[in-house]
Amino acid sequence: MLQPLIWCSTCQKQVHSCRKSSNCGERKVKVHQMEDMILDCELNWHKLSQGLTDYSFYRVWGNNSETLMSKGKEPTLTKTMVRPKDAGTYRCELGSVQSSPATIIYFHVTVLPKRIVEEIPSPNTETEDEVAPGEVTLDRPRTATTLQSQSPKPEKVLRSRLVGLLIWGFVVLIASVATVILLSRSGKVIDFMKSSWFSTGRGAAQDSEVSEEKAKESRRK
Repeated sequence: MLQPLIWCSTCQKQVHSCRKSSNCGERKVKVHQMEDMILDCELNWHKLSQGLTDYSFYRVWGNNSETLMSKGKEPTLTKTMVRPKDAGTYRCELGSVQSSPATIIYFHVTVLPKRIVEEIPSPNTETEDEVAPGEVTLDRPRTATTLQSQSPKPEKVLRSRLVGLLIWGFVVLIASVATVILLSRSGKVIDFMKSSWFSTGRGAAQDSEVSEEKAKESRRK
């Protein structure tokens, strides 16, 4: 860390380095496969300091050799869609106007297996998987949310029952009216049949009496 200070020995204001070690320790970073790895090398005193230059990020290999990955004013290194081969040790170095660096940080990166994200369908919508021609899909068990969405609400059930009762009552009323009309008409038909039968029987009796009288007269002659 470089700051302007006045040393009492010379009484002149100059830029002096802080009497501390440039090694700021190690950090462990864990990232899942196919996700972004971000290495942050900035410390809270960097913006307050003077005489700093660029951030340099190196990849440290097993034989202690290093490969420069980026250099600039940005204090972070971002690598998208990491893979298992990206696991290892990285080193960040913040340069200064002096010969020695102001900050050195080591990052030990561990790449974890790919994160499993389970997609949960919305309870109000039903989705069907697209099936290519010639493929056969097996019926999947319905979840509790699907069964709940398909079950009718109590209000709808009660309303349907009331409508059914009204329709049934209307049918019974029509049947009762039709029965009364039929019964009234059947009574008139029975009276008509009785009257016609009585008149027919009476005429037949008279005809039989006339025929008997004619037979008696023929016998007398």
